[in-house]
Amino acid sequence: MSDTVDLDREESLGKVYDGRLLRRLLGYLAPHKGLTAAAVVLILISAVLQLVGPLTIAVALDLYVMPTEGEQLSAVARWVESHTSEPAGPLTGLLAASGVYLFSLLSSFFVLFLQGYLMELMGQYVMFDLRQEVFSKLQQLNVSYFDRQPIGRLVTRVTTDVAALNELFTAGLVSVFGDVMLLVGIVGVLFWLNWKLALVSFSILPVLLLLNLWFKVRARQQYRKVRVKIARISSFLQEHITGMPLVQLFNREELTYGEFREINRDHRDANIAAIFYYAVYYPMVEITTAVGVALLIWYGGGQVVQGALSLGALVAFLQYARRFYQPLADLSQKYNILQSAMASSERIFAVLDTEEEIRSREGSRESRDVRGEIEFDGVSFAYNEGEPVLHDVSFRVRAGETLAVVGHTGAGKSTLANLLLRFYDVQGGAVRLDGLDVRQWHLPSLRKAFGMVLQDVFLFSGTLAENLRLGDASIDDERLRWAAREVRALEFIDRQPEGFQTRIRERGAGLSTGQKQLIAFARALAFDPRILILDEATSSIDTETEQNIQIALDRLLVGRTSIVIAHRLSTIQKADRILVLHKGRVCEQGTHQELLALGGIYHKLYLLQYKEQEVAV
Repeated sequence: MSDTVDLDREESLGKVYDGRLLRRLLGYLAPHKGLTAAAVVLILISAVLQLVGPLTIAVALDLYVMPTEGEQLSAVARWVESHTSEPAGPLTGLLAASGVYLFSLLSSFFVLFLQGYLMELMGQYVMFDLRQEVFSKLQQLNVSYFDRQPIGRLVTRVTTDVAALNELFTAGLVSVFGDVMLLVGIVGVLFWLNWKLALVSFSILPVLLLLNLWFKVRARQQYRKVRVKIARISSFLQEHITGMPLVQLFNREELTYGEFREINRDHRDANIAAIFYYAVYYPMVEITTAVGVALLIWYGGGQVVQGALSLGALVAFLQYARRFYQPLADLSQKYNILQSAMASSERIFAVLDTEEEIRSREGSRESRDVRGEIEFDGVSFAYNEGEPVLHDVSFRVRAGETLAVVGHTGAGKSTLANLLLRFYDVQGGAVRLDGLDVRQWHLPSLRKAFGMVLQDVFLFSGTLAENLRLGDASIDDERLRWAAREVRALEFIDRQPEGFQTRIRERGAGLSTGQKQLIAFARALAFDPRILILDEATSSIDTETEQNIQIALDRLLVGRTSIVIAHRLSTIQKADRILVLHKGRVCEQGTHQELLALGGIYHKLYLLQYKEQEVAV
């Protein structure tokens, strides 16, 4: 139920027009002023060219096919006649009129092609700029933001929502502007030709406007329902494709198929309901415009018979009427585009306007010379208000010392690393590096001092070398081989088809959990950090591999400050000091032997694991 409410809120359409949002969107056209100006000029030229054809036909009919004189002559024919020094013969006049008509058609085709190309080009540039800005913003937001936001929703911001804005620039605003220019031109020409007949042609406008009003209200509601349904399909697919091993493990294929069928049916039914409104609206528009044309033929034909109107003027009116009614009929589609764009822009700007709670402060320290002294001084922290994770935690780690952190699940072990790397800021106390509060450090300098290996290793699509180097060109191939050799990863890397150039699939698919963790170890060491944090880094590695890594770590951790978070107590017995967390508090600390002698929580954990190992044997 909560998911449904969340999706409904997510896909709400909001205002059809928001001047503040539109002005902000138009600001993205500023870097492309040349393209914008050229497109506007082409729109004006296109509107003028579309007015030429019917006027040319009126002149040809009135002057050369059915010559007319006096007041019956159309205004355009009188203008042409008054600006012609010598009357042209019928064949010559028709040839000239045909040439003008053909020229207007070819010119209109070329102008429309160039206009469409420029607008699509401008739309692509704007989308590129927007996507770059949104992605850059996402990289700067603190980790807690991603705790609250589903990944699929953020992907939609960079893809679907940005694409909706592209449609606004290429088929929405520009098209509306072009339609308005054309309508203004047609209205002016119609009143110039015959104001009475112009009023007749406009008599159906109230009906067209009522149809548009009915359609946009109904279609708006249904359009929102369709968006909610497709959002549910996307959410369901993302969740269940990601969790497909679990679906198959517990034989949930049939149940999941049934759930998807229900969601898919809802989406189908919502679309069918939307199709109904389209099926009613467009035929009604066609009937209404046909009535308008019939009125023109009835009234205008009578005027021609009575000699009050030329045939050329009537033919021009009929052509202009079709061109006048079409943009009005398309207003509902433009309405949907504008509405979708406003909703998408609001969601995009909500991301861009999110405050970066964790950032480098003015005058923050930038230094590559990090000693590695760590201090937690009375630290208290909660991810959610009222649910504290750490309570008044205090301890120190000397430079070059190895500190192990143990405790039950949920004791706050990983939180220590998150606060040290400043993924989150403390609510009480202070975390210091080399005696300076981490909030006073320049963030890139702070994080560059650390290397971290997690239990759940993340690998990007790309080569092994790219995953080890992560874009740092200063790490050469020799250093990669050294790092891989030190953590015993070189052997399996050399067995790969292309060695370090072997391509890794998404999230390291095809590699074992142990191999991925070896790569993570090699990656951390390749960067040669001053401080190493190992967060359950050996929990998924078999005993033999763990022993090999332990040999390497015993040598590599010398001279580095290291924090080893572990459940397996066998992996931390050689640590200089062991910190025992219990319910967010430091309960014990000392060496392995000292803690065993205390007979406290560490001693109980050790006995529990020792008994489990005996049972396993």
